[in-house]
Amino acid sequence: MKVILLQDVKPHGKKGDMVEINDGYARNFIIPKKLGVEATSANLNDLKLQKANQEKIAKEQLDEAKALAEKLEKLKVNMKIKTGEGGRTFGSITAKEIAAELKKQHNIDIDKKKIVMNDAIKSIGQFSVTVKLHTKVSAELSVNVDSE
Repeated sequence: MKVILLQDVKPHGKKGDMVEINDGYARNFIIPKKLGVEATSANLNDLKLQKANQEKIAKEQLDEAKALAEKLEKLKVNMKIKTGEGGRTFGSITAKEIAAELKKQHNIDIDKKKIVMNDAIKSIGQFSVTVKLHTKVSAELSVNVDSE
């Protein structure tokens, strides 16, 4: 029997796949547990429409990420850090603080987890920070650190 999977079924396939499985297994397990539906022409058409809709949404998200990346490339975030004698800094600047300043200065809300930093910024100067907006899109944000 041909079945369209509504959820991932480990040995048979992933959500949205059309698979050939035994009739008994399909009638007694897959269909009653709502893991899949019989592959009728109506269900195949629904699957086709769902996939088209998902592709459209994914394309829109990618376009939004590209637009935001262009905007971020042009921006500069200015931050201040306390310094002592000889220009030594107290503390450091983290991704959380950069996200908060980006929201405050430019009204762009970015999750701190999307800001990729190898180490926290512990000195004064100009830094470039990578912002991962999408699996295929990332941007470089310029961070300028001055002393208070």
